[in-house]
Amino acid sequence: MLGASGLRARWLTALVLGPLPFVWGCASEAPDSVGSGAPAEIAAVDTIFARFDGAETPGCAVAASVDGEEVLARAFGQSTLEFDVPNTTTTVFEAGSVSKQLVSAATVLLAVDDRISLDDDIRDYFPEIPDYGEVITVRDLINHTSGLRDWGVIAGIHGWQRTTRRHTHTHTLDIAGRQSVLNYPPGQFYSYTNTGYNLLAVLVERVTGRSLDDFSRERIFEPLGMTQTEWRDDYTEIVPDRATAYRRTADGAFHQLMPFEDIYGNGGLLTTPSDLLRFTHNLETAEVGGPLFVEEMHRQGVLDSGRQIKYAGAVIHGEHRGVREVHHAGATAGYGAFLTRFPEEGVAVAVMCNVAGANPRGLAHEVADLLLGDAIDDAVPAGMSGPPVGLGADELESLAGGYRDAYSGGFWEIEAGDGRLLLNGVPLRPVSDTRFEGPSDYVLEFESPPAEEGRPVGMLYSQVLDRATLEPVELSEPGPARLREYVGTYRSDDAEVTYRIELDGEQLVSRQRYDVNMALRPAYEDAFTGWSAITETPARSGSTFIFRRDAAGRVTGFSMSRGRVWNLRFERVP
Repeated sequence: MLGASGLRARWLTALVLGPLPFVWGCASEAPDSVGSGAPAEIAAVDTIFARFDGAETPGCAVAASVDGEEVLARAFGQSTLEFDVPNTTTTVFEAGSVSKQLVSAATVLLAVDDRISLDDDIRDYFPEIPDYGEVITVRDLINHTSGLRDWGVIAGIHGWQRTTRRHTHTHTLDIAGRQSVLNYPPGQFYSYTNTGYNLLAVLVERVTGRSLDDFSRERIFEPLGMTQTEWRDDYTEIVPDRATAYRRTADGAFHQLMPFEDIYGNGGLLTTPSDLLRFTHNLETAEVGGPLFVEEMHRQGVLDSGRQIKYAGAVIHGEHRGVREVHHAGATAGYGAFLTRFPEEGVAVAVMCNVAGANPRGLAHEVADLLLGDAIDDAVPAGMSGPPVGLGADELESLAGGYRDAYSGGFWEIEAGDGRLLLNGVPLRPVSDTRFEGPSDYVLEFESPPAEEGRPVGMLYSQVLDRATLEPVELSEPGPARLREYVGTYRSDDAEVTYRIELDGEQLVSRQRYDVNMALRPAYEDAFTGWSAITETPARSGSTFIFRRDAAGRVTGFSMSRGRVWNLRFERVP
């Protein structure tokens, strides 16, 4: 195995700034020109990012370090398509949810300073949050165990999803403050919610009397030399060298997709891959914050059941191809990012992109594989805990069908084919006859192997959801008379919105005043899935409508579950 010192020696001659001139070792040693003898690893990195290396596509930047020394920095594609400006290693991107590591760090620093306790009741700082009869702690916010609904999902249900309207922390607090119930009692589950991290940003500001950006600059950015990092707390501010974010639309053209919002903490960190490496290296050295800070940043959450989760201080403990990994992914609008560290090998990689769908996680893992060398298990594909196994078509088909989340009522559909399962379109490959794994830490584990009769219960885990029990359900086929029972007007005070359920021919549809319309497809008894278009090419919205009936069988309302919001109640309006 090539150890960390060997990796450093091999790569310190390969710090590159492409497609601009190479930079070697450190900036002061940069040569005026580059010969043709670039190491093979650099050519391999170029190959990994080849689809972005052009003048007509947005792209990515990557940086890697060994034992804290940057050994690779390279950029691909365009920063701004309108003006033909290329990405460079100093281009500023938005980090998406990787930003959570920085607001978690700011919060933990306050705890190390004894200005707060991570076990404080959040209502000590946020009296506008309702008293739900159980304490939500600051640590619950950090670990995503608070039960708080995700404000952005509520805003989308209302009709103004993120990127369609300017949102501020006033909106976050307003939405969080009017929720009549939590998703679940604090500490019962892990469920990813941006609301908690927006509250942490506000908490830092309320405790210190300063902006999060000022506090972070003094305590984190400047001490670590993160000279190109700041919080996007005013999206109208001019940020030198900032990349514009894009997405490719159905017609194949690129369109801007920018986060025009003053929401931060959950995301909103403007930075570079090199600056992210400086931050993650400090989680090894404790140069800023000290040993207690580093310990708290890595402390994994524990549920009330006593079960430990993978999520810590916005770092996720995991494994990549047999090597221990600490990581976090992020995506905001058209930006994407992935920051990962392999502590035993001394390797860290950061990838940031300005085009939606770039898959920074996969790109970072490909670069990491080059650095990790013999440390990785060649038999284990990326995103899996072990080698895939072959299951027969009949075995896979016996698991196909509809499933219901036992807690939220959310509907999941499993399809089988090509030696794998598709869970709501997410591909999962078997690593045993009961365990299936896929991207974004998706794991679906069944109670028993596939059988000809009687589908087993499944347990679903992912980066944003922990231990959801999926129960097999029979698909419903309601006729016209049954569909008419659901027609009516329904109101949710928590989301401040009214939905009209109507029949469009033989199709049940949901409409509301902002022209946010969904086709409703039957799922299980009295439950429907929402699809984002009625007449155009449909796409799954992620919503499950679960209608409720009174003792006489009359439909009185429905509950909606959509990702990070569970059982949002709508009542039928007479």
